[in-house]
Amino acid sequence: MPPHGRRRLSGLTVIVSFLFLFTSTASAISAVLGIDLGTEYIKAALVKPGIPLEIVLTKDSKRKETAAVAFKPSRSGSDSKVFPERIYGGDALALSARFPNDVYPNLKPLLGQTSVNNDLVSEFNRRFPELRILEVKERGTVGFRSSSLDQTEEPFLVEELLAMELKNIMSNAVAMAGKGSTVKDAVITVPPYYTAVERRAVIMAADLAGLRVLSLISDGLAVGLNYATSRTFPTVNEGGKPEVHLVYDMGAGSASATILKFQGRTVKDIGKFNKTIQEVQVLGTGWEKSLGGDVLNQVIIDDMIEKFADTSRLKTLGVDASNIKQHGRTMAKLWKESERLRQVLSANSETQASFEGLYHDDVNFKYKITRAEFEKLASRYAAKVKTPITLALESAKLGLSDIESVILHGGAVRTPFVQKELEAIVGNADKIRTNVNSDEAAVFGAAFKAAGISPSFRVKEIRTVDTPGYASGVSWIVDGKERQQKLFTATSTIGAEKQVSLKLLRDSTFTLYQEVPDLIHAPVSQIQTRNLTASVKKLDDSFGCVATDISTKFAIRLNPTDGLPEVVRGSVSCEATEKKGGVVDGMKDLFGFGSKKEEQKPLAENADDIEPSSSTTTSEITSTSSPKESQTSSMDTLEKKEDEKAKQAKKTTQTIYIDFTSEPAGLPQLSPETLKRITERLSAFDNSDRSRIKREETLNTLEGFTYKARDLLEDEGFIAASTEVQRTEIEQKFKAASEWLYGEGADASRETLKERLDELRGLVAPAQKRKDEASKRPNAVKSLQEALDQVKTMVDVVKQQQEVQAIAEEQASSAAASSSLASESTSASSPSSQTSATSSTTAVDDFADLEDDTYSTSASTSTSPTTSSTPSPPPPPLYSQADLDSLISTRDSVQSWLDVKLAEQEKLSPSDDPVILSSELAAKSKEMNKVVMDLLQKQMKRTTKPPPPPKKDKDKKGSKKGGKGKTTKVDMDDLLKGKGGKGAKGLDIEELLKDMPASEREEIERAVRGAGESGKGEEGTTTTATAKESEKLKHGEL
Repeated sequence: MPPHGRRRLSGLTVIVSFLFLFTSTASAISAVLGIDLGTEYIKAALVKPGIPLEIVLTKDSKRKETAAVAFKPSRSGSDSKVFPERIYGGDALALSARFPNDVYPNLKPLLGQTSVNNDLVSEFNRRFPELRILEVKERGTVGFRSSSLDQTEEPFLVEELLAMELKNIMSNAVAMAGKGSTVKDAVITVPPYYTAVERRAVIMAADLAGLRVLSLISDGLAVGLNYATSRTFPTVNEGGKPEVHLVYDMGAGSASATILKFQGRTVKDIGKFNKTIQEVQVLGTGWEKSLGGDVLNQVIIDDMIEKFADTSRLKTLGVDASNIKQHGRTMAKLWKESERLRQVLSANSETQASFEGLYHDDVNFKYKITRAEFEKLASRYAAKVKTPITLALESAKLGLSDIESVILHGGAVRTPFVQKELEAIVGNADKIRTNVNSDEAAVFGAAFKAAGISPSFRVKEIRTVDTPGYASGVSWIVDGKERQQKLFTATSTIGAEKQVSLKLLRDSTFTLYQEVPDLIHAPVSQIQTRNLTASVKKLDDSFGCVATDISTKFAIRLNPTDGLPEVVRGSVSCEATEKKGGVVDGMKDLFGFGSKKEEQKPLAENADDIEPSSSTTTSEITSTSSPKESQTSSMDTLEKKEDEKAKQAKKTTQTIYIDFTSEPAGLPQLSPETLKRITERLSAFDNSDRSRIKREETLNTLEGFTYKARDLLEDEGFIAASTEVQRTEIEQKFKAASEWLYGEGADASRETLKERLDELRGLVAPAQKRKDEASKRPNAVKSLQEALDQVKTMVDVVKQQQEVQAIAEEQASSAAASSSLASESTSASSPSSQTSATSSTTAVDDFADLEDDTYSTSASTSTSPTTSSTPSPPPPPLYSQADLDSLISTRDSVQSWLDVKLAEQEKLSPSDDPVILSSELAAKSKEMNKVVMDLLQKQMKRTTKPPPPPKKDKDKKGSKKGGKGKTTKVDMDDLLKGKGGKGAKGLDIEELLKDMPASEREEIERAVRGAGESGKGEEGTTTTATAKESEKLKHGEL
């Protein structure tokens, strides 16, 4: 057997393994998503076979979706059984002025927030004052209570609302991927400053949406990955210098800087080949959470509120700035307009906005602002632009001179004063890269990452190295004292693993944490050992290990999916002394004597009954006794030498793996009951949306049908097929339905709408059917009449074939009689020869049992008379009398039915219901065609054994008569031609076959062409009657 580790696999095992790998990979093929989860917008890119890196469009064909969801109250009020309609994206923001208490935008900053009074939550509440923010008791995080649902309903988690937005993105992706496609896997971007709580919140939202997160990727690395997809960098193995770039990302919620190193590297490929890959590594990150598009919008809002409060109209109403800030509808209008104003100021020096009915129905307001005024208002934020860059350089231990370029990303980087500040910081405007898609680079990078992780795709090999953003460590308690040990730094590689020794000898709990500035040590997970005490005791009892020699180690890594520290495995071990056996013991074991410490086992009880089967066996056993005695003597000598030496001691490491459990720390986890409740509520929303969509489809169909009825009442065909009374009723019913639709019907259920639709269809359907039948009937009658003509032609063909068959049988009978007379005449002229042959046979009767000599010629053979050839019988008839009777009966029956129905139909008016339908005519036509085709198939499938080939006549005269002329087979074409060789009129085989499937039609045509060919003789001559033979039969030549 091959040594351990080099054992060969059988061929069957290899084949089965490859088949399993192939089927597993094939079944795993599906589309993947890259999602750029922004504060204001969510963008997604799809990767699918045939669709490489394509932006997922919204339902409005936009390339990004506004990160907002709204609940549009149902007309039934706060009925607990009816869920409100969910609106997404820009449509949701459009409802903010009408329903400011049920529109939820920009939720990303609230993920993981544990207090309703912290700065982020307070700022969010200031921007959207009518949203009811409260604390979720089970977790202590932020939640929302909707005014569209029953107030006894549990509040919505931020993750639950975000899951709705992600589910909407996934639905758009599925629609883009096509029918039958599944989109379940995604890579999602997150800011580099996200803690364990926030990262887990994103993953939880994705899970609730039905997405499986393949990996989280930092915003800056996603941009860098997209930057590397179309570029090749210097190879460090060949002395190339890596490129260092800085990605500055400023979106709606925050600003961040990421320093990236780009390089090529030559690595070993399959076999003896090498390959060059690209690498993108994060060297350092920095961020500023209080800088982004939202705070710049807030600057404009504050200015608008101040100027609006100074208007004379509001002063008359006694309204001040605090009243405006608490008015939800006013704040929603100002917030929406501030975004537009800031974007316009990026390209223009001034802009303005007009509001009607602001705060009060009769209050109008005009606002004007210049770029200079805006930059003055935002001057306090200009100094913060440098903060992320400074922190990133410190983290990477680099200077600005080491940066080759600055890559911009995010919508807020287009702000003019931001770009000026960046140019001033870098010192060279040429270093600012403007050739990168600042809106979609991150989402494309995330999608590329997803395709690289998925086994379904093969992409350019680019290895990415991300960092956790925060340092992490482990803390545990020994003898009542807390001990800590650092594990990873903020720039450690995600996926890296470390072996950590902890002074633990009994089951205990230790904690992994992150060093978050505001929280100092934010717990990530809690580890509880389960068998450490028992394992230490086993080491002591079995191997004599003392406590000071026992080592407890854990392997801890940064999880590749979420970047958080986790325990991979643990073990407890010690070095134990083991005595090593001598050479004598080894030789005893080798030759079967056993060691000194073990005695040989006795023979079985019936061992004495076993005797050698022969003396030879006894001799063989005896002859082997001498070498064994010699071996025993040699081992005794070695044993004495071994006793004189001290046995050597060997130290071995004894290891026992530790069983442990790991629970997320920090925020309390949701209970299974809560998760079930959330899942069921999301499913109820989905079902409600589907029902609403079906209702809208029914409503649209009903509305469209009312417009269609107006056109029908003016159609000439419909007027002819209906009476005046019927048209008057239809007009009145449809008019009433139209008025109902725009009144009470607007709130009607789908069932009520469907009843109305069915009622209106029932009024229109009879006249519409008469109109359709009147237009279809002429062509249907024509088709049936053509089918009847074809059957009539087929009847003529069958009759002609029967006549030909009768002539052939009569001629064959005459030929057989002539051949019989000729044979009798020949036999009467040679009686003496037969007598001689008989006597000869009698003379040698004694040797009758012997076999005949095949090389000799008997007298009887030489004197036997020459027999004349027997003419072959005619082929069997192709069509029987029963077939002919069936054709005639079917044709007559259908023809009679058609004549009666047409006569009845002519007596009716266009407004009467028809007595003959086009569908009935089509069925009769099909029946006629089927009769003809069944008859052809029946005859073509008939297999008959060919008659034996006729014996050749050796007589010269007979040879001249029979001739060896060329023969031609009688096929279906000959039968269709009839007696005179002229084709049967009116029958077109192609016409009969044109409606059949191609494969069946080809089979029938081949069979038709070979129907007259019954078989071939040994020499390849046909055995059927030929055309020349038929002519000769007519003249009695054969």
